[in-house]
Amino acid sequence: MITFFRMVKEDIQSVYDRDPAARNTLEILSSYPGLHAIWGFRISHWLWKHNLKLAARWLSHVVRFLTGIEIHPGATIGHKFFIDHGMGVVIGETAEVGDNVTLYHGVTLGGTTLEKGKRHPTLEDNVVVGAGAKILGAIVVGAGSRIGANAVVNKPVTPNSVVVGVPGQVVVRSKPRPADAPPDLNHNILPDTIGVTVADLMKRLEEVEAVIAGRASDHPLAGNIAKLEKLEVSLKGHLYEHSYVLGNGAEPGHSHSGNGKSHKVLQAEAEHSGHPHAPQEGLWRGEDFSI
Repeated sequence: MITFFRMVKEDIQSVYDRDPAARNTLEILSSYPGLHAIWGFRISHWLWKHNLKLAARWLSHVVRFLTGIEIHPGATIGHKFFIDHGMGVVIGETAEVGDNVTLYHGVTLGGTTLEKGKRHPTLEDNVVVGAGAKILGAIVVGAGSRIGANAVVNKPVTPNSVVVGVPGQVVVRSKPRPADAPPDLNHNILPDTIGVTVADLMKRLEEVEAVIAGRASDHPLAGNIAKLEKLEVSLKGHLYEHSYVLGNGAEPGHSHSGNGKSHKVLQAEAEHSGHPHAPQEGLWRGEDFSI
């Protein structure tokens, strides 16, 4: 019983530490469904451990009705666990959650098999899971990692990593976070792995085209190729002028992209943006991003 009340005190302090909207203890006790769900879980987990499984499941069902958060009483959850907002959170029976873990609304710690035994994920200490993220299967999310909003994670995550996308792409931080560092709640600092991949492919394509063009200049038909390229440029110019006459809005001789920038400007920006290369061995590196 003493341990339970000590954990309740820790849970209240975790709200102060991770939610700037928290003003006082009375407000926390009365207005945080995530906290109510955690306390309901701790009681139902005690019942589950003492083989009162029906009572544990019934209490879990009542807590879900009151808070919108479903935590199976068989799950294992550590100290200073915090669920912010909470609606739609689901934590499966064999899930294991370490200390100082933070979940946002819509998070699922789900299983991927109908077999008995370990089938839900393990979250080590100091993990932050963004809104709507799904972590599926008996995988381990390493300590100090951050799961981006709406990511779908189905592979193990190394410690001190950031995961984004569907399926989740793992970005290894350039510098490990200290064990005593506060939770990393900077959801606005997430790498655009898809955009970087496309930019890298376009850069490589330009390099290949440059090599091909260099070889073609030595070919006996190089003169004819040059004439065809000039003809292509001329035809494009006529097409742009024609589109202007039809009311397309682009001035003759000035090709623009959909965002209002000319193609030359976009090309110059791409050349000076310093895009990192695609991931090696399936892992991105933190030095490629601001994380």
